[in-house]
Amino acid sequence: MKRHVVLFLVFAIPRMIAAAEEPIPLPRAHAHNDYHHDVPLGDALRHGFCNVEADIFLVDGKLLVGHDRSELKPERTLEALYLKPLADRVKKNGGRVYRDGPQLTLMIDFKNDGRATYRVLRETLKRYAEMLTKVEAGKLQPGAVSIVISGDRPQADIAKQKLRYVGIDGRLSDLDSKQPAHLMPLISDRWGKHFRWRGKGEIPAGEKQKLDRIVRKAHGSGRRVRFWATPEDPAVWQVLHDAGVDLMNTDDLPGLQAFLLERRK
Repeated sequence: MKRHVVLFLVFAIPRMIAAAEEPIPLPRAHAHNDYHHDVPLGDALRHGFCNVEADIFLVDGKLLVGHDRSELKPERTLEALYLKPLADRVKKNGGRVYRDGPQLTLMIDFKNDGRATYRVLRETLKRYAEMLTKVEAGKLQPGAVSIVISGDRPQADIAKQKLRYVGIDGRLSDLDSKQPAHLMPLISDRWGKHFRWRGKGEIPAGEKQKLDRIVRKAHGSGRRVRFWATPEDPAVWQVLHDAGVDLMNTDDLPGLQAFLLERRK
């Protein structure tokens, strides 16, 4: 009997501790400019985020991460900061980023020369195909990680691929697009371009109706919705949450985590 107890302590308790340390995955949490955090990707995952965003520049054939050229460093590549750590984690967690958890979306924002950047990215992603969502001959095959391309999007180049590992980030002008959801899975736009409300008082009825229409229309086409440059204000988060906005954009990882965990109760 004692031997069985010892074996339980040796094998079960470390697993229980690991499970307790694993954050609750938050499918609606989106880490804007994730690479600006102390530990790119790692901080977002520690807070349970299921969506992270990385800006990249193509420089001498390398995909370097940064918002401006002044931030670029040769060692801060897309592979080093995101693709390899994700692949290692997926392997460790039995095929998922969060063990038994939802899919993770990696948004990659092209900052220069979209067509050339996509050519390099396409070859790079082939090395990580095992963990990636892919579309082959028009059929979606979900993976642990989905890639969505934003910024300088070479839409025609992406759309013509018979085998691709990425989707396209649409804009509100694409709400009526006939493109399949596996090609354009997401609709994103700047909050302030379409809404004047910044979180003070109640959102005007007309703007609330507009937001509801946007979400309803996108969801009707099988697409998710995101707004960037939203005020870092729980009042705004609440309106986005209630309206069904799928990806809630933030730089405040612990703040949004706490907000979403509270809404799960």
